[in-house]
Amino acid sequence: MKSVNLGNSGMEVSAMSLGCMYFGTKLNEGDSFALLDHYYEAGGRFLDTANNYAIWAEGGRGGESEAAVGQWLKERGNRHEMVIATKVGAMPTIPGTGLEHVEGLSAKAIEKAVDESLIRLGTDYIDLYYAHIDDRQTRLEETLEAFDRLVRAGKVRQIGCSNMMTWRIEQAKHISHSNGWAAYCCVQQRYSYLRPKAGADFGLQVVAGQELLDYCKTNEDMTLVAYSPLLHGAYTDNLAKYPVKYVTLDNDARYATLEKVAQEKGATKNQVVLAWMLQSTPRVIPVIGVSTLEQLQENLGAFHVELSAAEMKELNEAMA
Repeated sequence: MKSVNLGNSGMEVSAMSLGCMYFGTKLNEGDSFALLDHYYEAGGRFLDTANNYAIWAEGGRGGESEAAVGQWLKERGNRHEMVIATKVGAMPTIPGTGLEHVEGLSAKAIEKAVDESLIRLGTDYIDLYYAHIDDRQTRLEETLEAFDRLVRAGKVRQIGCSNMMTWRIEQAKHISHSNGWAAYCCVQQRYSYLRPKAGADFGLQVVAGQELLDYCKTNEDMTLVAYSPLLHGAYTDNLAKYPVKYVTLDNDARYATLEKVAQEKGATKNQVVLAWMLQSTPRVIPVIGVSTLEQLQENLGAFHVELSAAEMKELNEAMA
């Protein structure tokens, strides 16, 4: 698997990240390790988790995913080879509750959370530490200064943000540069080939729109990382089963184009979506969430799908 630069941080990561959200909850240790092993054998070195994964799964209280990844790293003895990304900000402060009681991004919350994540991961440093949400109740200066202290202390190598509007990303960048602090090198946002309808509400999740794509295209120090790139299996089902927030006439046209290109390439629609991301400008790093080896193998097959300039243009411009 090829590697790409994360912003201009100097950190190289795998072009496709393995999402570990349900490791330790919906997926037991054996199944989780099998997926991690296969991804590793395919050359993958970029793992994505968070301290609150997965509070919404049955029996989940948060921390299970980090603990599963940490145990795998320990048993395989390959921590030095892996790029581990985890997140802070969205862990409930009251056990058993949801996102209505999150820890936020105060300096106190960050300093507490990072030490707990390090213990679960069984490591003394985190390669990429994300602000999981945009905490509007805490000044950006406080959050960024706390992240900078972690970098200076060697607990964190690079920082990123997630679910943040473009203007807030630019504001954060300005604050970091003005103070000589560590700056966000990537943003992880909800993003897929199909576009949600105008006004669709995803709660704390923020969708990468044209503004952010333009921003990343013209600012090489910011890389877009995409979560939910395959819309939880929507491209495997027929159009009638699509999430209601994505049902639009434009998406009917985009889906038809996707289906046409997939047939011509002898690939699955999932593979074409991922290939489209990998070959886009700006470059996009998809975070794939899989529960079976078959799904993982299919996703990895996207690296063998070469889209021509004409096919990319056709996919990009499809609309009703």
